[in-house]
Formats: sequence, C-alpha cells, structure tokens
Amino acid sequence: MTFRNSIFFAVALCFSLLSAAVMAGSDKYGKKATKDIVAVAASNDSFTTLVAAVKAAGLVETLQSKGPFTVFAPTDEAFAKLPAGTLESLLKPENRQQLVDILTYHVVSGAVYAKDAAKLSKAATVQGGDIKISARNNNVMVDNARIVATDIKASNGVIHVIDTVILPKT
Repeated sequence: MTFRNSIFFAVALCFSLLSAAVMAGSDKYGKKATKDIVAVAASNDSFTTLVAAVKAAGLVETLQSKGPFTVFAPTDEAFAKLPAGTLESLLKPENRQQLVDILTYHVVSGAVYAKDAAKLSKAATVQGGDIKISARNNNVMVDNARIVATDIKASNGVIHVIDTVILPKT
C-alpha cells in the first residue's frame, strides 16, 4: 500500500473513531472551529493527561495563541505506556524543561492536514527536532507512534491523535 493510500485509510478509520472530537473543532455544517487546541483537547476525556502535562509545562497560553499549530496528541492510554514513574517524574517542577521539550516535540508550526502529510517524510517540531512521518502496515506513523485519528480542527490549528508518546532524540 502506498503512503498516500495509507493516509486515506487512516483518515477513514479515524473519522469513525473520534467523530465527537472532530465535532468539537467544527460543526456538522463545516463552520470554522471556535475552540482552540487546548479547549478541544480539554473537551475530550481521552486527553486528560495531555492537558495536565500542558498545564504543568506552562504551555497553555502558547497552545491557545494564534498559531497555527499541528499537534500530535498522545491519548491517556499513550501516556500509560510510559515506564512506571516516568510521568510522575516529568510533572515535578524540577523536570519542567524536560516536559516542555517532550511536549513541544509533539507540535509542528503550521496546520498540516492529513492530505498534506502524505507529501512529507519528516516535519520540524517546535522543540527543534524532526519527527519522521512514514507509512507501514496500513498505518501512518510519526516516529514510533501510530496516528489513530486525523484532522481534528481547532481555531488555531489541527490535532492528530497518536497512540504513543514520542520522545525527542537526545
């Protein structure tokens, strides 16, 4: 299967999985999204850990700003895959910069929708590193994370849901 076909497969699969989250970003008539990235994430029970981490890192205002941004948003289940104690350690004030680095590694400047991602093999993150974008086994991958939902619109960008927390290369 080609990368482009994998993107379309992922879009179709994910549309059915998270249609409620998509509706938080735009209504059934396709009107412009009114909620910013943080508000869209906060309105979905799958992102409670991400929202808590964004708050702990002091990134709420940044992700509420004009943007646009593309966020590869790990679910609560993705955070649960981290080794025991990792999340708790990252949420400590003394580890704030490490948390900021990890979270900003999930953010790309500009709104990159699934149809545009098909043309990319990598993308520069706000953190400064590059994430690898690829297709394998009928899945679209960002580094080692599988994209499980795409194109969730926000007023200041777009969210793609991933099943694994991605970590910057050190």
